[in-house]
Amino acid sequence: MKNIISGFFIFISIISFAQDEIQFQDIPYKDLIAKAKKENKLVFIDAYAAWCGPCKMMEKNVFTKKSVGDFYNKNFVNARIDMEKGEGREVAQKFGVRSYPTYLFLNGDGELVSQNYGYMEEGIFLAMAQDINSPNNKKGSLKERFAKGEKDRDFLINIMKLNSNSDFEFAKQASERYFENRKKTDEFTKEDVGYLLYFLKSTEDSNYKTFVEQKTEITKYLPVENYNEFKNQLVLAKVVQESVDEKNKKINDEYFLKTAEPLVGTEAAIIKLNQTKLAYYEQNANFPEYEKAALSYYKDADAFEPNELLKAAWIFSDNIQTKSSLKKAAEWAEKSVMRSETSENTYILAKIYFNLGNKDLAKNFAELSKNIAEKSGKDANLATQLLNKIK
Repeated sequence: MKNIISGFFIFISIISFAQDEIQFQDIPYKDLIAKAKKENKLVFIDAYAAWCGPCKMMEKNVFTKKSVGDFYNKNFVNARIDMEKGEGREVAQKFGVRSYPTYLFLNGDGELVSQNYGYMEEGIFLAMAQDINSPNNKKGSLKERFAKGEKDRDFLINIMKLNSNSDFEFAKQASERYFENRKKTDEFTKEDVGYLLYFLKSTEDSNYKTFVEQKTEITKYLPVENYNEFKNQLVLAKVVQESVDEKNKKINDEYFLKTAEPLVGTEAAIIKLNQTKLAYYEQNANFPEYEKAALSYYKDADAFEPNELLKAAWIFSDNIQTKSSLKKAAEWAEKSVMRSETSENTYILAKIYFNLGNKDLAKNFAELSKNIAEKSGKDANLATQLLNKIK
């Protein structure tokens, strides 16, 4: 009888402990949102990955605390979703989840109202939730509030921060309203410079006027040469658009230079033209034109970062057969390998040597790539496949 009673109390204590921790709902994502809408709560999602150490520490050390469980269970609809499985992949893509753990707080319309990261101690994790669980975040759809003309500074900043990756156009509109409603007497801060430059993409954007008028304030935080370079890029963006021959999928070099040179000078115009051609021809898989543009742009390879050269070398290794061009690509890849050997750059160099017919060097670098990948726990399949071809 004594053992039965003892077991009963153990069972009761286990139940009590389980109730102290955050109660995570194991239901589909759409049902989480619907439940939050119905209960006028926010959704809390612990966006984790199975291999993530800090995620496991949060689960063990913080989610189990009574103070945390009490607050989260009362105020949120809670869920833990593995971002690398099932619908977690869609959630990760939708909200730009790239590190773990990430804490997503959504309203009943499925809109992001806060996004935070990393391991947190109990007090910080609780304080974060208390701050987020404000009546302001439960007023309804952010887009509906925005459409009704809400101009609150913090509201607009929140939209910019939360939607810069998942809904850029919405965030851009918030930035435009933010700067339209700034008083000219308001101090222009470093954060303001960041908001302005991040969302400014064209001279036709309404924020371009602020960019020009506030040059003195902006250049307190941004060197004048960087300001001028940014301005040139904006001016040239329209020229780029007008230079694209969509019918023939080519860039009209003559028109571009004729239009751009008076605006930014010959050197800046030529650089922008080559950059435009590289991006456009890669995007449209026009590799003969990409080859010509890359050989011209990277003629003085020492003037470029090895990683930028490596990307061009990689594209050459997959799509270019001209021996002289592949030799240049080998030089580009070698610069990256000389800086630091990785499984990626040694594989690209091995493949270029293989395409050049130099099987000895191809084998050496393919074996190096395979060894580096295996030691670092990366996928070595590409290097293995290349070694099989060499044999």
